[in-house]
Amino acid sequence: MALEKRFRKVVRKDKNIHNAYLLIESERQDIHLNLAEGSTGNVTAHPDQPYFIASVDKLFTSVLIGRLVEQGKLSYDDSLAIYLDADLLQNLHTYKGTEYTNEIQIKHLLNHTSGLYDFVEDRPKQGTRSINLLLDTSSQFKTPQDIIQWSKENLTARFPPGKGFHYSDTGYYLLGLIIEEITKTPYYSALSDYIFRPLGMNHTYMLQRSEPIRKNEYPVADCYVNNVNITQNISLGIDHAGGRIVATSGDLLTFMKALVNYELIHKGTMEKMKDWSKFQVGIDYGYGLMNFKTIPLFMPKKFNVWGNAGSTGSFMFYHPEMDAYLIGSLNRFRYHRKGIMLMFKMIDSLLKNES
Repeated sequence: MALEKRFRKVVRKDKNIHNAYLLIESERQDIHLNLAEGSTGNVTAHPDQPYFIASVDKLFTSVLIGRLVEQGKLSYDDSLAIYLDADLLQNLHTYKGTEYTNEIQIKHLLNHTSGLYDFVEDRPKQGTRSINLLLDTSSQFKTPQDIIQWSKENLTARFPPGKGFHYSDTGYYLLGLIIEEITKTPYYSALSDYIFRPLGMNHTYMLQRSEPIRKNEYPVADCYVNNVNITQNISLGIDHAGGRIVATSGDLLTFMKALVNYELIHKGTMEKMKDWSKFQVGIDYGYGLMNFKTIPLFMPKKFNVWGNAGSTGSFMFYHPEMDAYLIGSLNRFRYHRKGIMLMFKMIDSLLKNES
């Protein structure tokens, strides 16, 4: 099949990719393709193998918030100060000498318009970016609160809340803490109670915090920073509600189908999640949602998809025009663009197949 040949060709051509996964489902074209390439140690990659989904996780966090909004337990317009300790929030967002913390609303955290710094990628006032900690076998950060405290001391706010866009994992750590405060359970338990168990996502769990409902016979796929396998590093678990989920492609398909068909949240909530801010040219960001939109001469209409993607080359998108789902990962940090390009190539092939 052309789709499979193209996938394997792309992966085999890049010697830096140790393993890769791709699932494509289109009922309209009668296609259900679930593929794997490469290996984890001595184990050949398998389509049912779980992998680290990175920032695709943010869509799960957003759905959890949406569920709580529907239950009347919070509002998108609420200040985060309603839910979190004053000590944690002290000096969280100071911009040009003015403290804006109490002006940060839940929606600002969701669509990266809070003005807060990004713990993962922003360069601190001294030293190197914290992403280098992924190469360390032990981490100084044990809790989200540790990360937020370090961020307050070492990073700089970008703009007042609602006045710009800056991708912020820090914002999603705060959302995770808000979810814990409202549900009175750990974030990983809320994921299980509201999403994993109801949908039967048996092989999905939170890295270093929980276990899957059903043990997978395949190991977690190796994930790399440069040429270092960081899968077993405790530091990989420093992310909280912005990129710590491990899942199989099949479980991610189950989640996306439920989202598309309004089985997880109501249609009205889904529309509110499309409160778009400009991420990049041709890409808008809503509440945990990335949306590729048409830009003449830059982003053709055929690539109009929505979902989310991660820094490891992970992606989980829905193509409305073809009623098709595209899910996968390249399991290598800094491969987010290559993951998106792989998806675009698959869309290209799907459209040619349809014509």
